[in-house]
Amino acid sequence: MKYFSANLYVKMLNCAIAEGMNHEDFADWTTSLEEAKKLEVISAEEFLTAHELLDDRLGPGFGVRVGQQMIIEDYGVLGLSWRTCSRVGEIFERSERFFKLLSNTFVWQIQKKGDVSHVILHREALRRGMELSTEASLSATVVVLQAMSEQKIAPTQVSFKHSAPNDLSSFHKAFNCSILFNQPQYAISYKTKDLNLRTAKADASINSYLLQQVDEKTNGIKIPGSKFVRDVESLIKDSLPTGIPSIHHIADLTAMSNRTLTRRLSETGATYRDLIKKTQESIAKDMLFNTTQSVGEIAFLTGFSEQSAFNRAFKKWTNQTPSEFRKSN
Repeated sequence: MKYFSANLYVKMLNCAIAEGMNHEDFADWTTSLEEAKKLEVISAEEFLTAHELLDDRLGPGFGVRVGQQMIIEDYGVLGLSWRTCSRVGEIFERSERFFKLLSNTFVWQIQKKGDVSHVILHREALRRGMELSTEASLSATVVVLQAMSEQKIAPTQVSFKHSAPNDLSSFHKAFNCSILFNQPQYAISYKTKDLNLRTAKADASINSYLLQQVDEKTNGIKIPGSKFVRDVESLIKDSLPTGIPSIHHIADLTAMSNRTLTRRLSETGATYRDLIKKTQESIAKDMLFNTTQSVGEIAFLTGFSEQSAFNRAFKKWTNQTPSEFRKSN
């Protein structure tokens, strides 16, 4: 079954209401606004039909306008994972792992060519609703990247596989760049340096570690071993939604070589591998106990690519399955 996140459907209907429609206009729809709020996913047929009906009612560019109203919270657990990205472009890597939480109709891919990176949205536009949904997706990308960077970064070009609508005013306002239609693929292009920008959260957390490094070198004040371990655990935690971070990645964030990081951990009796497992276990237990997120979502957020692998690891840590642990607490 092809599906979309119900959160996206709810957002689309709320945007339609903001543009002048009312709840009664959706009375004969298969899934009402209130019903959708209780669901996790909605069929692609309903979702795409809604796009077509609303575009007919509210005019060309409605999908683009919906995309401009998206906020990180609208993306659920995927948005939660974006908050811990260290680079702006990392959200596409996380989208690749999490895209099934939004829909199983597309895949993101980044192609770097010189100073420009092309973010390609692999999707077949088999009907107009899919074309309109893609307009919303690419429009939302602009908003999300600006929110992650807290800078007014803008794309250099946007490409659509379908033909141009009659009115492009919403497109020009949203993208503010060259807009191409009847292209071989859907894509939004950015300067690579913009995608490599540190996110606001990363700047705040990583800077604290780098300042500690400066203190060590200039004042001879060595960071206590326990504090250093906690700092590394924090960086691992931030990186897990993208997958288990390599030691090289964490060493790079702390401005150390792999060897220095390994030695510093060894001085405290810890190993990098042990910290990965400890951090995964701690996050998993906390989420199972304090959130209603599914076991599958928790598996992804703790760096596992498959729920079955997470289940086996958790059983090894606690002698319980994740579901058993959640029920017993």
